[in-house]
Amino acid sequence: MALPYRPNYQGSGGPRGKFAPRKEAEHRINHFIRVPQVRLVGDNVPMGVYPTQEALKIAQQQQLDLVEISPQADPPVCKVIDYNKFLYDKKRKEKEMKAKSKTAELKEIRFTPGTDDHDFDFKARHAENFLKEGNKVKAYVQFKGRAIQFKERGELVLLKFAERLAEIGQVEGLPKLEGKRMLMVIAPKSQKKKATTGSAATE
Repeated sequence: MALPYRPNYQGSGGPRGKFAPRKEAEHRINHFIRVPQVRLVGDNVPMGVYPTQEALKIAQQQQLDLVEISPQADPPVCKVIDYNKFLYDKKRKEKEMKAKSKTAELKEIRFTPGTDDHDFDFKARHAENFLKEGNKVKAYVQFKGRAIQFKERGELVLLKFAERLAEIGQVEGLPKLEGKRMLMVIAPKSQKKKATTGSAATE
């Protein structure tokens, strides 16, 4: 008895690839599609309604897979694609999106009401790097003891900080006092805005 047609999963006779569709179970493919007819869509096939066996032959001729993408349609909609490659690309994109979401962090920069110019410049350079990497910066002034009486100084430090980063960052709100901290969040500007201001920032 001949084995059912399974293109692209065994390569040159080796074991099934790690993206085997049975494990994914996200779509019905090839001989697992048991409806009498399907609607083919895509640029590589004549679109229309076909008997399922004929649609499967079209996929076989292209050494590709018949993949059911809309099972609820009447008849179900299928595409002729390389299913292994489809699953690989899908997982790769999901991995990239997950990695990007992890890299965006909220970095903290701490000041005091009496932060001197040297310390201010040092911390501003760090904040510039954080913003260029796509992170947000939460800058705050920490008041200790009676230093809370000088909250105006803290506000001036934060506003000066925002002005220093204006080329590459935008303030999400005015400085606000929370307990013994006055804080402000600065977000990176869009890449387009960075590009237009990049020459001025390096002068």
